[in-house]
Amino acid sequence: MDIDLWTEKYRARTLKDVLGQKAAIESLTKFVENKTVPHCLFAGPPGTGKTTAAMAMARDLFGDSFERNFMELNASDERGIDVVRNQIKRFARIKPTENAPFKILVLDEADHLTGDAQHALRRTMETYASSCRIILICNYSSRIIPPIQSRCAIFKFNRLDNEAISDRLEYISKNEDVDIEKEAIDAILYLSEGDMRAAINLLQASSSSSSKISEGIVFSISGKANPQLIEDMLELALTGNYEKSISEMKNLLYKVGIAPIDLVRQIHRQIMRKEIPSKQRTTILEKMADTEFRITEGANGEIQLTSLLISMHGL
Repeated sequence: MDIDLWTEKYRARTLKDVLGQKAAIESLTKFVENKTVPHCLFAGPPGTGKTTAAMAMARDLFGDSFERNFMELNASDERGIDVVRNQIKRFARIKPTENAPFKILVLDEADHLTGDAQHALRRTMETYASSCRIILICNYSSRIIPPIQSRCAIFKFNRLDNEAISDRLEYISKNEDVDIEKEAIDAILYLSEGDMRAAINLLQASSSSSSKISEGIVFSISGKANPQLIEDMLELALTGNYEKSISEMKNLLYKVGIAPIDLVRQIHRQIMRKEIPSKQRTTILEKMADTEFRITEGANGEIQLTSLLISMHGL
């Protein structure tokens, strides 16, 4: 099975199956029970169940007529005013079928819509509210204009906790006959950072390379370093053992194959977890920000990381 198809295969079909967003799901369930769904705005990080929740709500509401009363558009494909004037308006103005109280249109990546398109959408939401409810999905609600926000019930989706993702990974592994070690699940949790879609794709990619998934396989597939290797490198740097610390850094760059920018970001995660004095942490983070900026601007990654590691001792 192709990567990303697992994500679709194991997408929750009903609201009660949507994981990790208890408060939002309780409200959406009441909307379905009362058949009074308002215009909605779902905002939050990627992979936290926003689109899945919208689709599950529509399935609960429409049942067998789901396909005829539901439409999903991705605003990142067509961001201009034409998509509002044509596709959205055409769908919204047609009455729902099979005694459905209204239709539902999901506009994914809505924060990519231009300002003109959002102002046109505001008017469409008012004019056709009786026949169509619009659910806007975005990562950053601040990019949606205030007039639209005021017309929507706003739901904030948080990053999923490790328990919810772990349970789902174990469920998928069991159904797909995948043998996965506990350490490998922990590695996926570390890498996905609360993103269920990323976690499932990591599981899929890892399963395609080995019949038994280990921690090492997960990290090699992801292109990220094992956090223990980062921790060892930092401990050497903080104690002034520059040569070994730089040697570990070169090993991560050239043997493990970690990109310099990814290594900087993983170092940031480990520094935030380490028990070090606040003043020292602050100084390291400032130097780390300079290092990341220089690397993104095209500076040599090895030189910048060497400078960062050497600067850590004695701060």
